[in-house]
Amino acid sequence: LQVLMGSHRLMEERGIPYTPNTKPGTALYAAAGEQFLGSILIADLPRPEAAPALADLKACGVGKTVMLTGDRPEAAAAVAAALALDETHANLLPADKVSRVEALLSQKPAGSTLLFVGDGVNDAPVLARADLGVAMGAMGSDAAIEAADVAIVRQNIAFALGVKGVTLLLVGLGYAGMGWAIFADVGVMVLAVLNAMRALQVPKN
Repeated sequence: LQVLMGSHRLMEERGIPYTPNTKPGTALYAAAGEQFLGSILIADLPRPEAAPALADLKACGVGKTVMLTGDRPEAAAAVAAALALDETHANLLPADKVSRVEALLSQKPAGSTLLFVGDGVNDAPVLARADLGVAMGAMGSDAAIEAADVAIVRQNIAFALGVKGVTLLLVGLGYAGMGWAIFADVGVMVLAVLNAMRALQVPKN
């Protein structure tokens, strides 16, 4: 017996009659053979600090907040209302997100910067195309982090502080001398610069 689970498109492709789930969120439909079993609703809830953070950005001079998502319009609208976003676009494929960013780049005021924050592999092309791409750290996919501009800085900070902390401990215990101290200072700086140079490999059209 074949068990299927996916979006409404999967049910339609297989010709399986189903009951649409119209509640806000991402609906997954399940079927066994040709028999529709039901649906599961997955909804992303904004973090409590998200709305205040966006309000702070507005207060700092951010002119427009836009959400680009592959979720259904109902789910996107619910999140956009909770966060008081200026604009939202739903049901987007990766190529659609790039097109939207291209449009935003063409509309932005002179001298302004378009920043994009993403965490998934689908966000990698947009992170590379935006003026400034920010990957969601360890939560993001490898592709998104590689395409972002800010994740590398966080890597360098963590690496530098980690090595210096270990060095202080070893020196205090008498296990490290001048050579290790020089590496912790100059060597870490050189490695951090080499790591940061990876950002130059990201094409900025």
